[in-house]
Amino acid sequence: MKEYFKNVSKISYEGPESKNPYSFKYYNPDEIIGNKSMREHLRFAMSYWHTLTADGTDQFGIGTMIRSWNNENDKMDLAKARMEAAFEFMDKLDLDYFCFHDRDIAPEGKDLTETDSNLDEIVTICKDLMKKNNKKLLWGTANLFSNPRFVHGAGTTCNVDVFAYAAGQLKKAIDITKELGGENYVFWGGREGYETLLNTDMEFELDNFARLLHMAVDYAKEIGFKGQFLIEPKPKEPTKHQYDFDVAAVLAFLRKYELDKYFKINIEANHATLAGHTFQHEIQTARINNALGSLDANQGDPNLGWDTDQFPTNIYDTTLAMYEVLKNGGIAPGGLNFDAKVRRASFEPEDLFLAYIAGMDTFAKGLRVAYKLLEDGPIENFIKEKYSSFNSKIGKDIIEGKIGFNELEKYALENTSIENKSGRQEMLESIVNQYILEDK
Repeated sequence: MKEYFKNVSKISYEGPESKNPYSFKYYNPDEIIGNKSMREHLRFAMSYWHTLTADGTDQFGIGTMIRSWNNENDKMDLAKARMEAAFEFMDKLDLDYFCFHDRDIAPEGKDLTETDSNLDEIVTICKDLMKKNNKKLLWGTANLFSNPRFVHGAGTTCNVDVFAYAAGQLKKAIDITKELGGENYVFWGGREGYETLLNTDMEFELDNFARLLHMAVDYAKEIGFKGQFLIEPKPKEPTKHQYDFDVAAVLAFLRKYELDKYFKINIEANHATLAGHTFQHEIQTARINNALGSLDANQGDPNLGWDTDQFPTNIYDTTLAMYEVLKNGGIAPGGLNFDAKVRRASFEPEDLFLAYIAGMDTFAKGLRVAYKLLEDGPIENFIKEKYSSFNSKIGKDIIEGKIGFNELEKYALENTSIENKSGRQEMLESIVNQYILEDK
């Protein structure tokens, strides 16, 4: 088999003192943190689209990426070369999982029949490479946004022919995800939203989107697909308003349409930023609602207002993200998918490795710090003390639903002084910094 990354050897852990850019400084996959290895905690995955298919094109210029597999002229030959390159890349980075859209791995044909045939041919190759390289599919999904047919959306389209096509494409994507042993299946509402309400029946579109998801649930049961269904929130891009705005909006949608027992949430860091939230906020919102499913690991640029999909390098953010994951008891069967792309000026093949190393090390460091924070308990102890007044008799009566307004009014009339305590935000932020700086 052709070697696509000839200038890069297998990446190994060398520790924080290493000056070798092609080594892990903090990600030691076999290191035990608590009762699991780093590998088991983090469940890193490669994003097929950003890693293999992205060419660096933006609104102002053509592609810049140097990729040896792009020398193939035939679309199916290109798809096969990309697949081979993907498994070489995962092997050299010791990545256990990958994620893909259906259109990432195989090109569209002249009709749905030919398109499905293309997928079948590539999936056969993929299965063989997965077995040979001991790699697994974290999740699959369908690209229901790139083709012009989806100009008005897919599940929320106004065109019944498009809705039917989307259903057929989804059916096939679930089929191949099951065939490849995918542990999850993601629904990202790429164009499920609107530009203006002047031409939009929001209720009809949301009802139809729910109908499509119920069909997916029914089909998964029919074929025996046991993977976890996930919805990924994003507030904007490509439409002005995406229906899956944030975790709270997704939860409301799932509960209204009685889908909450079938779906959990795939949370992306940069999408949280676009929604005006922190990554930790979105993860915690999902966690406390028993809806945390999986994570897309990236970060945005605070000076830019769009989805930049940069590789994560902010240790403070990854520490707080992993803090929530640990409190959740882990992320499996989800994982941490690097939904991130190298910058347009980082166009050499080696830059892909350097970017992944940076992201994997940043999350590994965050995991170590988060575990120590939870083990020592400075944050948890402070929070427990903050709400300790509800351990009093009247506090317990409130929580247990034993009293109402009349009793509380009587208590307030008799209580002549109210004394609050400081929230000490700055101290707690300093404690997090201290743990980050002390971890070696």
